[in-house]
Amino acid sequence: MARSAHPLRAGAGLAPFFKAASIAVVGASDEVTKIGGRPVHMLIKHGYAGAVYPINPKGGLIQGLPAYASVRDTPVAPELAILAVPASATPAALRDCAARGVKAAIVLSAGFTEAGPDGAALQAELVHIAREHGMRVLGPNCLGAVNVADRLIGSFSIALEEHMPPAGHVGIVSQSGNVGSHTMQSVARRGMGVSRFIATGNEADVDVADGIAALADDPDMHIILCCMETCRDADKLISALRLARERGKPVIVLKIGSTEKGQQAAASHTGALTGSDAVIDAVFRRHGVLRVRSVEALIDIGHAASLLMPKRLPRNDAVTLVAASGGFGIMMADAMSEAGIALPALAAHTQQRIRDAVPTASTGNPVDASAQMSSRPDILLKMLTALLEDPSDSALVLFMSLSLYNTRLRGIYLEALAQVRASHPDRLLMIISQGPADAVEQINALGIPVFSSIDAAATGLAGLLRLGQLRAAGEPDASAADAPPAEPVDSIIFQNEFHAKQALGNVGIDVPREVIAADADAAVRAADAIGYPVVLKIASEDVAHKTEAGGVVLDVANAEGVREAHARILANVARHAPTARIDGVLVAPMLRGGTEMIAGVSQDPVFGPIVMVGMGGIYAEVLNDVAVQAAPVTEDEAMAMIRSLKMFPILDGARGRPPADIEAAARSVARLSEFAFRHRDHIADIDMNPILVRPRGQGAVVLDALMIARAAPATAE
Repeated sequence: MARSAHPLRAGAGLAPFFKAASIAVVGASDEVTKIGGRPVHMLIKHGYAGAVYPINPKGGLIQGLPAYASVRDTPVAPELAILAVPASATPAALRDCAARGVKAAIVLSAGFTEAGPDGAALQAELVHIAREHGMRVLGPNCLGAVNVADRLIGSFSIALEEHMPPAGHVGIVSQSGNVGSHTMQSVARRGMGVSRFIATGNEADVDVADGIAALADDPDMHIILCCMETCRDADKLISALRLARERGKPVIVLKIGSTEKGQQAAASHTGALTGSDAVIDAVFRRHGVLRVRSVEALIDIGHAASLLMPKRLPRNDAVTLVAASGGFGIMMADAMSEAGIALPALAAHTQQRIRDAVPTASTGNPVDASAQMSSRPDILLKMLTALLEDPSDSALVLFMSLSLYNTRLRGIYLEALAQVRASHPDRLLMIISQGPADAVEQINALGIPVFSSIDAAATGLAGLLRLGQLRAAGEPDASAADAPPAEPVDSIIFQNEFHAKQALGNVGIDVPREVIAADADAAVRAADAIGYPVVLKIASEDVAHKTEAGGVVLDVANAEGVREAHARILANVARHAPTARIDGVLVAPMLRGGTEMIAGVSQDPVFGPIVMVGMGGIYAEVLNDVAVQAAPVTEDEAMAMIRSLKMFPILDGARGRPPADIEAAARSVARLSEFAFRHRDHIADIDMNPILVRPRGQGAVVLDALMIARAAPATAE
């Protein structure tokens, strides 16, 4: 696992970016359209209360403020410096800031790691200066930081040139400046207030984990929206996510770069290596983070969550749908079903209450309430009350089409919604409507989310449901993950399958009774002792794929067959790999009666050992039916991984098959993950393939295993 490059905890030292009492703008310009002019202009325009010191070698006045030739000349040491000078001049400017006692600096300039080796050297120099003087540096190549309430603007974002977003309780942290700026504008347009914004750019020092931690510690923050391209430091990210969870601040992340081409784009854009998308997904789930797949979903779900937190998140995966049109009801039902949300039948007494309110309504789910439901506020109130009091305890989604554009209908809907919200303050009610904006704002003020389309509502409800589930799940036990690395393993475990399985057996994973036979006579004696039928396999560290080399013979029934199989295996391997080192031939029992699975561990460059589990045969590779999680995992987590597989019904007794011993399989996966994590400095990969999962109560046995050593770190000559 990548260890923290910075000696401080996540979020430490970031206060000056948001609370500085004085700011120096190095490279300040009188031209408000230039990068060095915009921060000065916006600080003045929007009413920042602290001192602003423009820094420009020419001195004089800049935008009406006295300018200083150097930050060393300011009347007092600024707490924050904004650097808007060319990349080549930035190290010298940062040294001046350090000498003056500046606590933190925002480097807006580009031309660093993203520009090639020379730029990378300049960026490394910035890091050295920051570490040497105990400064925090945001950027370079970033859009800076903003504290909306205090009008502190360390940014050149055009989103702030004319208007500030309203102050509020949403925090935004983004690696991409433009994506983050777009998110801030979208949040403001939805009527949500913003507390703080931070865009981390190249992340020479301050990274996205620092941003999350700083926002989590902000008492004005209720919800954190994050736009992430990559993670550079696993420990810091996990620490930040834990802090957000402890503080009760939901984190919703738009993680971009999930496809191969997207990952390549992220690398060229940020100069960073992107880790496995499935791994980051698993880490998010473990630590209660909701991942979304679009900016629209980030805003929709973030807005809805800000209205519903903490009491009105979905209580179960069920929804009741109501519309004045059967066609729209069917479309809603399709979208919700595709999103994995159930549509329970209404109770008989609920159906009667609906008919009492609207005699022409159909009482299925979705409810086709006809236009009569909106003829009077009391009728609509009766129907909505009946649905919210149905014993299914499901969310209620009301489709309003263009009704709010009609003055009469708008009045009826708003009156009924206000009354039902007052009478049922803890129930989840959502609206689908395209506006108008002022009517939507009135509904939002009641604590009722409004989605602009049926698909957006389905995605939003599914996201809110997942957010509630993630928040309800307890933080996993971190004690095993805090264990220091173990002593070096005996290198013999990398030699062949037999020794790999012996090591697994020593940590409580079930492996067969096996013998390595040096010759045919020894193989016969081993088979006689084990009991027929048996399997013979080549034992060689140079033959990883034994079947392809002709090094496996199954179902050998007697001593004569053992001798013949022994000779055939040696001949095949000699042709396939004539220089291979041969340790002997492995004799093992021929086991039947179960379902094959695979499990393994590999090293992620950021998150360290990653445990994987999947179905055997073609399913894992061809159907991509695998689950992953950062090691170590508990037995409960291993069980959840197994249950998440598409082919899990095969293990669970589909079509009359006996249910498999998934509890034993989960124990094996958990013990594998613990073993791999303890030996993370010495073992690169472990494969247990296949694992024979027998019927319930009969255990799970590892039939084959492979371990690969980590390469020794390169040493300078």
